[in-house]
Amino acid sequence: MRDWKYGDDGGCIRIVADGKLHMTRKSAHPNFDQTLDLLRAHSFDIASYPAVTGGMLASKHGAGAVLVPAPKSKNADDPAAAFAIHPGIMVKGEVARLLDRGYQKFLKTSQYELPASACQLQAIHAFSEELKLLTGDISLYNESLGTTSDVYRYDRLMGREAELPEPTQPWELPDGH
Repeated sequence: MRDWKYGDDGGCIRIVADGKLHMTRKSAHPNFDQTLDLLRAHSFDIASYPAVTGGMLASKHGAGAVLVPAPKSKNADDPAAAFAIHPGIMVKGEVARLLDRGYQKFLKTSQYELPASACQLQAIHAFSEELKLLTGDISLYNESLGTTSDVYRYDRLMGREAELPEPTQPWELPDGH
């Protein structure tokens, strides 16, 4: 006979018929190499990425991301892999960043800037969700609704960052009285 009871610290404690308390075990999170093996088992292509030190390119169905070992953390729930380059469409061997210009999303690489199609945005979204699920990364609500961009460059905001002249004070006359 087993019964479940909440402990003082909010964790679940399993009480066995002999009356002894047994803590539930946490699942072990895979390390970086095990994470890469898990991705390979789920049909991801894994290759080294020379542009990032220690980076590994994970790609599937035309989308890709560069993963690196995550910094050591005290929290055991943190994933073993971190993004060096966030998910994007592969363009000539490079992961394209998603650029939002307000009226259209674009795929930007070091050489090209191409308009993104709906198919490409859906591929990035599906790839991101599957990659986060397998690596143990958190999936945020706004990201699960659709594709989010890496960079936002709205044309109506261009030039606003230029410095404006110092405003005149009401007690100062503009003609130098």
